[in-house]
Amino acid sequence: MTDRPATVARVLDRALAERPGAVAVVGRSGSLTYRELDAAAARAVAVLRELGVRPGDRVAASLPNDLDVVVAFHGVMRAGAVWVGINAALTVPEKSALLADCGAVLLLADEGVESPALQRVLGVDEWSRLVATADPAASYDVDPHAPAGIAYTSGTTGLPRGVVHSQHNLLLPGAVLVAERGYDETLRKGDCLPLTILNLMVLTTLLTAQAGGCCVVMDRRDAGGIAEWVRRERVTVWNGVPAQLYDMARGDVVRKEDLASLQEVWSGGGDCPDGLRTAFADAFGHELRATYGLTEAPTIVAMDPVGAAWLDGASGRPLPHLKVQVLDEDGREVEPGGVGEISVSAAEDGAWAGQWTPMLGEWRDGAVAPGPALLRTGDVGSVDDGWLRIRDRLKLVVVRGGANVYPAEVERVLLTLPGVAAAAVFGVPDDRLGQRVAAVVQLEPGQAVDADRLADGCRAVLSSYKVPERWAVVPDLPRNAMGKVVRPALPALLRQHEPAR
Repeated sequence: MTDRPATVARVLDRALAERPGAVAVVGRSGSLTYRELDAAAARAVAVLRELGVRPGDRVAASLPNDLDVVVAFHGVMRAGAVWVGINAALTVPEKSALLADCGAVLLLADEGVESPALQRVLGVDEWSRLVATADPAASYDVDPHAPAGIAYTSGTTGLPRGVVHSQHNLLLPGAVLVAERGYDETLRKGDCLPLTILNLMVLTTLLTAQAGGCCVVMDRRDAGGIAEWVRRERVTVWNGVPAQLYDMARGDVVRKEDLASLQEVWSGGGDCPDGLRTAFADAFGHELRATYGLTEAPTIVAMDPVGAAWLDGASGRPLPHLKVQVLDEDGREVEPGGVGEISVSAAEDGAWAGQWTPMLGEWRDGAVAPGPALLRTGDVGSVDDGWLRIRDRLKLVVVRGGANVYPAEVERVLLTLPGVAAAAVFGVPDDRLGQRVAAVVQLEPGQAVDADRLADGCRAVLSSYKVPERWAVVPDLPRNAMGKVVRPALPALLRQHEPAR
């Protein structure tokens, strides 16, 4: 598709030509029209230049969801620098480790963090003041295929990895979604997850700008706060994680009329159980649209199509710029419906053929270590008749006595049992079997369910070797900013809450 913007500096051009006075972004502190966002981004370039930021330098941001983080992102992209989002919820040591790894020269954050390469730390108020008073500066001549953003993986299964993407990579998903889903200037997309997550920038300002619509940056993540934002700003598309969708559907703080403006609700950041889909539709009249995505892609790989019924257990259909295959252990494609590792490459035919490029690689020792052309996701699943089903992470598979147990399969069963709000299944070492299956379960408020009843519920639908043998019931499962369970914390929770044996 040759008419889409080549760089982020050009992403506002169409709206600036057609509707410069239309609102581009709304946040807690106000709103910016396309003309105002363009001017603010140009002033941000001047500030970055004055601070000594040069093309290729890493600029880190740990800013709250509001206008400032959107302006900063556009400014960094226009300056040819590399954006590094740092989740504000991380501890100071965690932030310091990421800053040291990427070698950021500038940090936009209210909390001072030490890092050898840092030359300056600006709080949000100082950054906002400097941008407001600067004279505009022209964008740099940016190579659309050069490093533009480093996204640190969530670290749920190990140490975070710095995934590097170009501006070309970051712009493509929005262009595809706008074309495929028919988005236009009426789009009002609401997002409540932290915009310091690179995937969220792809799905907010870069997507809405290509549609000519409005990006609604929410600063609340609770059910009532989300509903308030949707109602007040007439949000038409919103994406949330399963835990938020669960709280909305099962709680009593969100009314059907609060969500009346919504035309699409996406579920991402984790498995969306069929029971949750049904409950949400019953409560609000909106079908949840499942998605499957990866930091390495970046963002969405597959999602439920518009206007089509969802398929039980599926995560939608691959987007048309991607070729999704299922490979066996030797790298051979399996038969349709067969189970193997999900892989992603560029589409070979259609309007988007050859447009996708793989991530540039991983950030290591101050440089980019190139990645392969074929993205092997590490996820186990199948593709049948165009529908993608994810079974589990390859590394999370429990091998019990030589038999594979997919935690996601057991978790889906647990979520159908009365009183269960959330569940996480994993393997624990065993001298005889290699591993045994363990489960940590979070119950709905006021519910009391013991391990024996949970095990009985699993036995009714699962083979005996898949039924957890060790159990713990906890007040809450540990989650990261994307709502994903922090799996390294599970063994300690099991030891702390497991009944005496």
